[in-house]
Amino acid sequence: MKKLLVIGEILVEVMADSIGDGFVQPQSLTGPFPSGASAIFADQAARLGQPAAIVSAVGDDDFGKLNLDRLARDGVDISGVFVDPDRPTGSAFVRYRKNGGRDFVFNIRHSACGRLNVTAPVKKLIETADHLHVTGSSLSSPEFAELNLEVARRLRKRGGTVSFDPNLRKEILSADGMTDTLARILALTDLYLPSGDELMLLTKAKDRPGAIAELLKFGARAVVQKLGAEGARFHDGNETIIQSGFPVKEKDPTGAGDCFGATFTSLWLRGFSPKRALELAAASGALAVTKRGPMEGASDLPTLEEFVRTKR
Repeated sequence: MKKLLVIGEILVEVMADSIGDGFVQPQSLTGPFPSGASAIFADQAARLGQPAAIVSAVGDDDFGKLNLDRLARDGVDISGVFVDPDRPTGSAFVRYRKNGGRDFVFNIRHSACGRLNVTAPVKKLIETADHLHVTGSSLSSPEFAELNLEVARRLRKRGGTVSFDPNLRKEILSADGMTDTLARILALTDLYLPSGDELMLLTKAKDRPGAIAELLKFGARAVVQKLGAEGARFHDGNETIIQSGFPVKEKDPTGAGDCFGATFTSLWLRGFSPKRALELAAASGALAVTKRGPMEGASDLPTLEEFVRTKR
């Protein structure tokens, strides 16, 4: 199987127990949970049996141990994770609003995963990777953004592939130079995985068909638009496939898009038909929301196949 590499953040996530706006008053919380978009993606891919590695850093603390234990247990190659003796493991505090939106308080840039450490194991992972997955949340660090760009270029030159999920938060989109960085990554992307209105983000188009046409002309081989509970759409210039969402009882949507993306990308790399990959990815996203905690709903392939079978 092709070796998948992710370069990005490993965090702990702490979730507010109540619905409301932000963290301007004391409140009860649940966590810490292992998290980080890049880490969730790698974990879900590994659960499917895809060779997956992550380049990141954690602090020499309990939060770091929590994450490394979970990733290793699920089969992720953590040889490229640096344990920083000086900086703490990154963190994200999240609270859901009544309208389903979320407020975040992040500590990424000044945490362990905000600093780049290109160790010998990291260099080996880069040289042996077949596919790079980039998530927009990992680009808030200029160093990590540049490494993602460098690795994407090198991989494409030797016949490898790149997938890209913009995965944007308002707290990250406002970072200096972010729009330019996103455009540079998109120019190297084979598989583009935007959510909802992110489809339009890096195009000049005024509607969905125009955006898809522009993205495919720009160089993407396929565009998969994630639509949350509504499902997803696949486009590659030859066909459009519409996948309805699977109805489930939602407990926590955090991480569902990363699980969807990891599942579709892994199966796409294995040569699954787009229709089958999209169906199983939708199942992966649906199962992810049934558990509280970003990685807690990650599933293996037999579980996804059985879930789909029962829903037919």
